[in-house]
Amino acid sequence: MLGVHFRQFCIAGLLGAAFGVPLAHAATPDAYDPWPGLVQDIFNNRAMNDGAEVIAIEMPYRAEDAAIVPVTLRTKLSPGDRRRVLTITLVIDQNPAPMAARFELGADANVSEISTRVRVNNYTDVHAVAELSDGKLYMTKTYVKASGGCSAPAAKNIEEANSRLGQIRYRPFPKPGQGPASGAREAQIMIGHPNNSGLQMDQVTQLYIPAFFVNELRLWQDDSLVLAMEGGISISEDPNIRFTYVSNGARRFRADARDTEGHVFQKEWKIDDSGI
Repeated sequence: MLGVHFRQFCIAGLLGAAFGVPLAHAATPDAYDPWPGLVQDIFNNRAMNDGAEVIAIEMPYRAEDAAIVPVTLRTKLSPGDRRRVLTITLVIDQNPAPMAARFELGADANVSEISTRVRVNNYTDVHAVAELSDGKLYMTKTYVKASGGCSAPAAKNIEEANSRLGQIRYRPFPKPGQGPASGAREAQIMIGHPNNSGLQMDQVTQLYIPAFFVNELRLWQDDSLVLAMEGGISISEDPNIRFTYVSNGARRFRADARDTEGHVFQKEWKIDDSGI
């Protein structure tokens, strides 16, 4: 897990934005390329290998709504490749806190695709960095035109957001004839949470709303980890994670989440023979 380093990096970005001081390597769009500095700050200057055959990232070139930009991460290792993807780190270069999320893939879950929604604050490169079991990092990137996503007002008012706080929904996408041990599955986890970025302004008081977001999420089939996420301010309101994985025949699916104020949210679902 990213742990303390991740949280310190997010806090540094928020403080810089709040006081008008840019983060060391997060310049205005097109001023210079912040990526070399981010490699140093986030990945301790480890070597970056070409990830074209390892990891793919898909985002719209021009976002319709900068506060909810869809992003899909897809592993591309061939079936005969004995390496395994351990983690995927999503970096939105020009955001106030560029490190958006880090995903840990369960050892036996064979997660091959992860989709979510993110805030994009400026025209920017977006990088996906996969760490493989060979100990190396593999990088790919895309470019997104969007602005203002981190400071966009919340879609829901405070009362509505609080009424849904911590509500977790699980949505499976079963295929015809699918059983509990039939291989690949697709599912979605949705968490009711404002995920305030710390850069949004209360329209009544004209004061900044403090950062308040889901920073930890772990998904399990029985007691086997499927996917874990450590998230930051770039994950959109009401976090939504869609993913593919391989069933181990489990009869239970569980989600454990925690936010930056220490609230713990948990929910479990029974899985029948149809995968629902």
